[in-house]
Amino acid sequence: AWYVPCLASLETLQELCRKENLTCKSIGITNRSLKSYEVEYLCDYKVAEGKAYYLVKWKGWPESSNTWEPRKHLNCPLLLQNFLRDKNEYLSRVREGKALKVRNHVKTLKPAIADYIVKKAKQRIALQRWKEELNRKKNHKAMILVENTVDLEGPPLDFYYINEYKPAPGINVLNGITTGCECADCPAEKCCPKEAGFILAYNKRKKLKIQPGLPIYECNSYCRCGPDCPNRIVQKGTPYSLCIFRTNNGRGWGVKTLQKIKTNSFVMEYVGEVITSEEAERRGQLYDNQGNTYLFDLDYDSDEFTVDAARYGNVSHFVNHSCDPNLQVFNVFIDNLDLRLPRIALFSTRTIKAGEELTFDYQMKGSIDLTSDSAEGLSPSKKRIRTVCKCGAMCCRGYLN
Repeated sequence: AWYVPCLASLETLQELCRKENLTCKSIGITNRSLKSYEVEYLCDYKVAEGKAYYLVKWKGWPESSNTWEPRKHLNCPLLLQNFLRDKNEYLSRVREGKALKVRNHVKTLKPAIADYIVKKAKQRIALQRWKEELNRKKNHKAMILVENTVDLEGPPLDFYYINEYKPAPGINVLNGITTGCECADCPAEKCCPKEAGFILAYNKRKKLKIQPGLPIYECNSYCRCGPDCPNRIVQKGTPYSLCIFRTNNGRGWGVKTLQKIKTNSFVMEYVGEVITSEEAERRGQLYDNQGNTYLFDLDYDSDEFTVDAARYGNVSHFVNHSCDPNLQVFNVFIDNLDLRLPRIALFSTRTIKAGEELTFDYQMKGSIDLTSDSAEGLSPSKKRIRTVCKCGAMCCRGYLN
């Protein structure tokens, strides 16, 4: 027998069970809990006969089961706080940000306000579920948070979190390396970087010490050194807790750090589907019509392959461009020494404060293929559409390409 994974949320399945009066122990619906009630969110407000009532959406119950409950029955201070904040937020936006005085004698909410409160509550739940999904799938210790205080946009519908390259059929991102360094204490005379003809990329504090353009050769799975080896940095994943947040200037989602990041520190890898450059050119024309692209040329040694993070990627999928970035691109080789297929790592170019947005320049060497040079050899019909830059930097070039 074969099985198809269920894409419905736990609450949706519970709603179905309760609607059909069915029990299912695997999702927590038993005869005892079939009639249990927990507030999921508040939908509306009214005053009747001098008493305040809230319309309650019960967790695991269909919306047809919503009921009006008096304030004294509700033991959910956080949900009440969210309800009041969402109501005031809507009214503030309607009044163009003017100072708002909340009137306590309002007996009913306008339908538009109630509709906004419900949408905001559903968004809050969806973003919470997305955050939990991201943290289940990541392979590093640091946390991923999600935040949207700007609009009603929810999680992206066609994005799948991965931790490493997803090669297209026929592309091998692991070249079968079978040897590693024999160092008892890296770096030694015959450590991985020196065997490749380069210097060790990191200093004693595990910070980057090489210039942009030079490759990083880390110890691999066949090396004798242990996990605390100073030449194992990128392979351990991001050490910083990051937040995917909604920008307020039309740039969609962005990423900010929740911790201070020192200069020359590894921040994250850029991962996605590894495809041929021919396929990247075909996809690029489609992405241009949508006004975005996630194509990252692997051009360290040649231009045979490209990373496409549009549908498959990690947190780096959401990192925005800046003409004055705080991240720099480096090519990394670990378990694959094929110069055509480096891993892409982003390192800090300066100290980055907690709460600051992370950005990199899409026109960096080895970075996303948005440069005007990349279109020079194409026919006019295939030249890339120019994308306006909204980074806001003093040195902004005006366009991403």
